Amino acid sequence: MRTFTHGTAVWDVASPLRPSRVAGIGMAGFRARDLDALRMVPHPAVTLLLDFGAGSPVLDYAAGQQRGSLVAGPGLGAGGAVRAWGENVECVQVRLSPVIARAVLGASPAELDGAVVPLDDLWGREVSRIRERLSEVASWQDRFGMTDALLCRRYAAGPPVDPEVAWAWKRIIGSRGLVRVDGLAAEVGWSRKRLWSRFRSQLGLPPKRAGRLVRFDHAAHRLVAGVGAARVAADAGYTDQSHLHRDVMAFTGATPSAVAGERFLAVDGLAWPGRGTPAEPRVSTGLRSGRLPEA
Repeated sequence: MRTFTHGTAVWDVASPLRPSRVAGIGMAGFRARDLDALRMVPHPAVTLLLDFGAGSPVLDYAAGQQRGSLVAGPGLGAGGAVRAWGENVECVQVRLSPVIARAVLGASPAELDGAVVPLDDLWGREVSRIRERLSEVASWQDRFGMTDALLCRRYAAGPPVDPEVAWAWKRIIGSRGLVRVDGLAAEVGWSRKRLWSRFRSQLGLPPKRAGRLVRFDHAAHRLVAGVGAARVAADAGYTDQSHLHRDVMAFTGATPSAVAGERFLAVDGLAWPGRGTPAEPRVSTGLRSGRLPEA
C-alpha cells in the first residue's frame, strides 16, 4: 500500500499485483481517515464501490445522498454535481467496462438511469456478506483476489451484450472517442436505429454520448499530466481550445485549469497504473460468434 498526497488529501492506496481474470475489470483499494469533498469526475466505466471500513463513504448528488456500497453507470459526476466524503473510509473501488457490466451486475447499466444506486438493491443480502468477508481478510491482495473471484463468477453466469454492441464500444474506446459514430451501424451491418437502441439499453448511454465521454476522459488525464489546454484540444480532436473548455465545463462544472488539479484524476496513476480505464475484452471480428472471448 502506498500513500497518495495531493493538497490536504492523504490516502492509502493499493492496487492488485496481477490483472483480473476477466478483461474489463479494474480494481483499487483506498483507505482514508478523512475524505473531504472529493469531486467525482465522469469516467467511461461503471463504478462499483464495496465498502468495509469503520466508516462509510458518502456520495452527495442532486437526488440526495448515498452511503456505503453502491453502483453507478458511466459518467458518474456529470456536471460536477457529485461529491464524495467520509471518515475512516476503507473500500475496494471497481471499474467495470460497460461491455461486461450487465453480466456482473445482473442488470443493465441503463437501468441505473444515471443514478447512484445502493448495491443492496441489486445484490440483496449478499452485500452484507461481502462487507463482512472483506473486513475479515488481512491483506489487500487477498481482498482483490476475493473480489475478483466474485466478479468473475457473476460475469460467467450473466448475460452477454450483443457482439455488435461490444464491437461499437471497442471502436469508440480504440479511437479515444474520435470514431464517427454514424458509421458504426454500417460497420456491424445493423440499422442506425437498431444499434442506437441496443447500445443504449445494454451499455447505459447512447453512442454519441459514449464518444464524448471517452474523448473527455482522455483529455482530462492529459490536462492532469501537465499538458497545456491548447495542445490537449488539438490532440484530442476538439475544434479549438474553446470547444475543449465547453466540454470540460459540461462534464465537470469546472474549467480545464481546475480539472488539471483534481484529486480524483491525479490518483489514477497510483491506483490504476497504466490502467485508468479497464482493459477491454477482445471482440471477435465475426461479430456473430456469441459470447465475447475473455482476455
